[in-house]
Amino acid sequence: MTTGFAGDGAAGMAAVVAAAFVSTAVLTRFAIPFFKKLNAGQSIRAEGPESHLSKSGTPTMGGIAIVAGTAFAMFFISPIWSTDTLVILAIFAAYAALGFFDDYVKVRMKRNLGLTALQKILLQAAIAVAATLYQISISGNNTALYVPFFDKTVDFGILYVPFVVFVIVAMVNSVNLTDGLDGLASGVTAIVALYFALAGGASPEASAFCAALTGGCLGFLLYNRYPARIFMGDTGSLALGGGLAVSAILLHQELILPVVGFVYVAEALSVIIQVASYKTRKKRVFKMAPLHHHFELCGWSERNVVRSFWGASLLLALAAFMLLP
Repeated sequence: MTTGFAGDGAAGMAAVVAAAFVSTAVLTRFAIPFFKKLNAGQSIRAEGPESHLSKSGTPTMGGIAIVAGTAFAMFFISPIWSTDTLVILAIFAAYAALGFFDDYVKVRMKRNLGLTALQKILLQAAIAVAATLYQISISGNNTALYVPFFDKTVDFGILYVPFVVFVIVAMVNSVNLTDGLDGLASGVTAIVALYFALAGGASPEASAFCAALTGGCLGFLLYNRYPARIFMGDTGSLALGGGLAVSAILLHQELILPVVGFVYVAEALSVIIQVASYKTRKKRVFKMAPLHHHFELCGWSERNVVRSFWGASLLLALAAFMLLP
């Protein structure tokens, strides 16, 4: 198993993780009073669990610290640089900018909803199309997919474009749905990103980025764990989803992404199932969706739900390693 870091692989990876961790932790520490001063507090939706109402006013948009800390580690510490690096960071920043605008609307209007669903999907898809076209026309990667369960590579041809766009948009929204409990999205993403950093693949640059993202999420987790002093907001969750998705694509591990990131998939599926069931049968399958709220209403404490989802992610990462060629 290779890390994607030339020469002193372990040392290079450790340096990138450490740099992202420290820089993100420092930036988050300063972001808390900054966003408090701007009255950039989170509005909690009334339909959510009652226990969450006390979180109203907690500073949001803290994902800026993750993005900046991760970028710092890539620019100044990572030993691996190429056009791929710039593209990954550009996609990462583009989704962060989209999320920041959405957060800004929420804060400005003092409501839980920012951009409309259609506006979000169209903008997310536009960024995803740009990433896909880069991959197949400039980066040198082909349109083949590695199918882990059958240990085969299948060329998707023209279908590769819509497939990859779907993967990116689905991942972005799945991570966004997962960001509902203190430390949940940041902890799960740290584990998923570490998997891609260690697994290696077609793009050493993507491995390096995932190492930086691991450190960034852990640095943010210092202040985002229960009880959270700051939330990442859509600024962070959209950026995390976009960064992970484009990394998996460049590593040619698109079909392993839903395995190691099955927590994200389960969160998204719970919402789809809940909505479909209510519209067709007027019945709810879960007490509340996304899935983490279901467990809360079943009597689990917030910390136990988060720790269980972290544990599941660790097991899924180990399972994903077993699927590698």
